[in-house]
Amino acid sequence: MSNLTAKSFIDELQLHQNEADKEKMKKFFKGSDKNTACLGLNMRTVFQIAKQFTDMPLTEIEQLLENDYYEVRMGAVSIMDFQAKKKKLTDEHRQALYDLYIQRHDRINNWDFVDRAAPSVVGTYLLDKPKDKLYEMAHSLNIWERRTAIVSTFSFIKNGHLEDTFSIAEILVNDKEELINKAVGSFIREAGKRDEEKLKSFLNKHARTMPRITLRYAIEKFDKSTRDYYLSLKNN
Repeated sequence: MSNLTAKSFIDELQLHQNEADKEKMKKFFKGSDKNTACLGLNMRTVFQIAKQFTDMPLTEIEQLLENDYYEVRMGAVSIMDFQAKKKKLTDEHRQALYDLYIQRHDRINNWDFVDRAAPSVVGTYLLDKPKDKLYEMAHSLNIWERRTAIVSTFSFIKNGHLEDTFSIAEILVNDKEELINKAVGSFIREAGKRDEEKLKSFLNKHARTMPRITLRYAIEKFDKSTRDYYLSLKNN
């Protein structure tokens, strides 16, 4: 596609908008900023259109991030995700994607925006680099930065590196926000698929005091007797 502008992308989205889907889509931007509006598109359509705009310049992607429509910002992070997953991406472009994500986290302000792009854009960039930024974000007052800190580690898990997942989970294990509780439980569970003993060690330390929902997410893949054991710790 030759006309890879923010305007062209938004025009394409608007061709597919559906009034009936507006209310259905609003449930996705839980806790997002009050100015977020909804066009009314299903996510499959947004992703399909975003894929056609994979080569959009970063300056145009940033314009999409500025937009108040949920589907437009979802399109922006989807394009970033598609770019980050390109096999022949240059180091310079990978860093530029990472920088855009970090600098415009004010607009990457919903759980599914984070989940869509953090592993590939942030996690993959940091695979062979110091992880200080993730630890900084884990201590942030901003819920979406804290979610980025744990979700980004999915890229590390896929590459067999589990230490940062558990270390960041230590920081976030008693977070007050349910969207962080769920993320912590989900990603220590994913790390536990690689090393069950590391997960059990974490749970032995925290199961009694961590939020119940974190525990339930973390133990989801265990057999029933192991799940019951950890739930019994929580109940005592």
